[in-house]
Amino acid sequence: MRLAALALLAFSSIAAFAAPAPDSRLDGAYKFDEGGWTYVHLAGTPEQIGFQHGYLLTAQIEDNLHVFQLENKTTLHKDWAFFRDAGKTVLWPHLDPEYQAELQGIADGLKAHGSKLDVWDVVAMNGQLELTDYYLPWMLQKQKKPVPAGAKAPGKCSAFIATGSATKDGKIVIAHSNWSSYAEGERWNYIFDIVPSKGQHFLMDGAAGIITSQDDFGVNASGLMITETTLPQINVFDPNATPEFQRSRKAMQYATSIDEYAAIMRKGNNGGYANSWMIGDRKTNEIAYLELGLHHTPLTKKKDGYFVSANFVADPAIIKDDTSGFDPKNMSSSMNARHITAEQFMQKHYGKLDTALAEAYLSDHYDSFDKKIEAGKRSLCGHEETSSIGEPVWDNPPFAASGAVTGKVMDANMAEKMSFIARAGHPCGEDFFAAPYFVEHPQFAWQKPILHDMKAGPWTNFHAGEKASPIAVASR
Repeated sequence: MRLAALALLAFSSIAAFAAPAPDSRLDGAYKFDEGGWTYVHLAGTPEQIGFQHGYLLTAQIEDNLHVFQLENKTTLHKDWAFFRDAGKTVLWPHLDPEYQAELQGIADGLKAHGSKLDVWDVVAMNGQLELTDYYLPWMLQKQKKPVPAGAKAPGKCSAFIATGSATKDGKIVIAHSNWSSYAEGERWNYIFDIVPSKGQHFLMDGAAGIITSQDDFGVNASGLMITETTLPQINVFDPNATPEFQRSRKAMQYATSIDEYAAIMRKGNNGGYANSWMIGDRKTNEIAYLELGLHHTPLTKKKDGYFVSANFVADPAIIKDDTSGFDPKNMSSSMNARHITAEQFMQKHYGKLDTALAEAYLSDHYDSFDKKIEAGKRSLCGHEETSSIGEPVWDNPPFAASGAVTGKVMDANMAEKMSFIARAGHPCGEDFFAAPYFVEHPQFAWQKPILHDMKAGPWTNFHAGEKASPIAVASR
C-alpha cells in the first residue's frame, strides 16, 4: 500500500509539473452568462486585451465569422477573401498602432486556443459594416460595375436621449435598440467591461471579435453616455481615412467631454458606417446630436430637451452631398415613420421620461403610416420579417429576418456607477422562432446554417466590474 501511495504521489507530481502554466496574458480576464448576454471582462495593454478577447471567445468569433461569410457570399456575391484583402489594404494602414496591436492580440488569442483564423480575418470582421455597405459600392461605382442590392447603407436602429425638463428627475436618460439581421443579432449579445492600460474604463454592448460596440451603446468613466443610429443611403467613402470602428472605439476609450468625442469621430473621418450620434455628459447634464456624414458633420448641444433618432437624415447638406437621395417626405419608409412615432412618444411623455419609459419606447409597435399598432418594419421595435413589401429604401426584401435585436437603457445615476439595463432579443419581449419562419418563407432557406431561434431575455442590469452571480454560474 505504501509503495502504491508513493507511486501515486510521484505520478501526481509529474502530472502537475507537466501541466501547462496559465498564460499570464489572461490575468484578470473572465466571462459569464446572464440574462441572454455573455459578460466579458478584459484588462491590460492592447496586446493583453486582444489576447483575452480572442482566447475567451474563440468559438463565438469563429461562429460570428461564419455568419459574415455566408451573408456576404449570398447577398453581395463576394468571397471572404475579398474582405480579408480589403481589410489588409484599405483599413489596416490607417489604424493606430494601439488598435493594430489589439487586433493582432485577438488573432494571437485565437491561435493559442486552436483556431486557424488570422489577423486579416479579425480586421475584416471589425470592418464588416464599412466594407460591405460603403467601400464595396464605392469601389464598384468607380469601376462602373453593377452594385448588388444588399450593398447599400441601411437605416436601422431606434434611439433617444433626453435631459432637463424632458426627464422625470431632470437628468439624462438614453435608450437604443440595435437593428440587424437576426442571424447577426442573435450573436450581438455581449457586454464588454474593458479596463485598458491607457485611457478610461468603459462598459459597452457588442459582438464577439469586434473591438468596438458597433451598434454603439456604452458609458465610460468620465460619464459620457453614448449611442447612435445609422444614416441611411450614404453613398460616399474615403479609402484613405481612418476606419469608423477605430474612431468609435477610440472615442469611447479616450473622450472626456462631448467636444472631445466629436473631435475624435471627425478626425480622419472616412464616411464609413455613417451615424447620427447621441452623446450625454452626466457631469454637465448636457446632451448632443452629432450627424456624422462625410462632407458635413454638424454638432448640436443642449441642456434642456431631447433628441430622437430613427435613421432620419436631418441636415439638408448631408442629404444633398452625402446620400443617394434620402427623401424625408416618404412617410411609408421605416425611418420617416419611426421618426414621427418617436417625436409623438417624446411629446406625450415629456417631463416624465425615465428608464421605464425608455424601455416602453424601445418596445413600441405603433405604425405611424398605417396608423395602427403593428409589429413591423415601421415600429420602433422593428419586426421586418412581417413586412410583405420589405424596405425598398435600403433594398431589404419582403419578409427578411431582421429588425430590433437588443434594447439598452441608462440614466445619469446609472452612468455614475457605470451600469445600464439591457435586453437580448426584441425589446418588446417577443420571441422569434426559426423553424416556422423557414416553412413560411422558403426563399430564405440559405440562412438555415446560421439563423436560429432568437428568444428575448429579461431586462437585466449590468455594471462595470461585475462578477458572476450564483444564478448566472448555475446557468452556464
